[in-house]
Amino acid sequence: METVEALKKKIKCAEDLRSIVKTMKALAAVSIRQYEKAAESLAEYNRTVEMGLQIAMRNKPEEVVMAKPGPSRYLGAIIFGSDQGMCGPFNEQVVSYAIDKMKGLGISRKNRILWAVGIRAVASLEAAGEVVNEYFSVPGSAAGIAPVVREILMKIEEWRAREKLDQVILFYNKLVSVSSYRACALHLLPVDIDWVLKLEKRAWPSRVLPTFTMSWKPLVSSLIRQYFFVSLYRAFAESQASENVSRLSSMQGAERNIEDRLKELTAQFHRVRQSSIDEELFDIVGGFEVLTEKEV
Repeated sequence: METVEALKKKIKCAEDLRSIVKTMKALAAVSIRQYEKAAESLAEYNRTVEMGLQIAMRNKPEEVVMAKPGPSRYLGAIIFGSDQGMCGPFNEQVVSYAIDKMKGLGISRKNRILWAVGIRAVASLEAAGEVVNEYFSVPGSAAGIAPVVREILMKIEEWRAREKLDQVILFYNKLVSVSSYRACALHLLPVDIDWVLKLEKRAWPSRVLPTFTMSWKPLVSSLIRQYFFVSLYRAFAESQASENVSRLSSMQGAERNIEDRLKELTAQFHRVRQSSIDEELFDIVGGFEVLTEKEV
């Protein structure tokens, strides 16, 4: 049987751990809202980019033909994971989803270039037998997303020129409710022609159509670059919101387990303490009886 002092130490450790878990829960909850707000603020900017493309496509030169690209031979995949642990199946889920989707594309491994965001995603990919060509750290806050997005866009341009990439897909987790998420894929390159044609035919929200004075090709190129930026930024924001939802869920489970363990330890402490008190009382009574017998 454990001593009272040993149980006191265990209870103290459990209480300290509970305090840490509560702090992590609070940080995760705050982070979720931070990244949700980042994604929401981006929605209006994305709408502006789409409206710009809409006007540009309505005024495209006659010689411009919107043709669908042929089958892809080289794939660039960007898998968004985490740098930190204690977020449940977050990394394993998106990596498993990405691998299944890549297999379905029929592109051999030698023609795949894999980039991972988050060291945990790297570990999960390598455990599955995949080779990671580039690694990016997860930004520590929403303010740090933009610089990493710009770095990735530069890398995409480098790899397209060097490796003849004709397809780039983003794999990341996105929220489906306040407490759950799922893995999804976004085709960054080539640009979806059907989506562009739908933009062209979409009704304009006012009676006045804007116009532009710069050359059509540079304008469209600039708008497409902004579309890439928005898509990557949103993937980061949604992935990190999902990561913190997963971490919050893990911390809630840990907190319940700690509470249960504390109840067990406290009950055991009271039993051992009571047993110790009983033994002391028996010793006192026994000593008193011995003294009484001697006096008689």
